[in-house]
Amino acid sequence: MTTPSEPLAMPEPDTHTGVLVEERPETRVDEGDHERFAHYVKKDKIVESAVTGTPVVALCGKVWVPGRDPQKFPVCPDCKRILDEHWPAKDDGAGS
Repeated sequence: MTTPSEPLAMPEPDTHTGVLVEERPETRVDEGDHERFAHYVKKDKIVESAVTGTPVVALCGKVWVPGRDPQKFPVCPDCKRILDEHWPAKDDGAGS
C-alpha cells in the first residue's frame, strides 16, 4: 500500500445552497407576572383546550394551556384594558 505524497484536493463548496426556515407559531409558555393573573380567552377556545390540550392565547398575548382555577387570581390588567377598549361596559341605566 502506498501513501499519497500530496494532500487530496477539497471539493469546491456548493454556492447554490440556501437556508431553510421552518415557520411555526410561537407557543412558548411565559414566566413571571403573567402566571399571577387570570386572563381573558374566548370560551370556545377554553373548551377546545380542555378537550385537546392545545394552548390558548389570551387577549394580552399570553400563550399557555389552562389548568388552574382562574377564580383564585386577580384579572390581568392588560387583558382588562384590552377588553374595556374593545367592548366597553354598557350603561344599564341603574345609575351609580
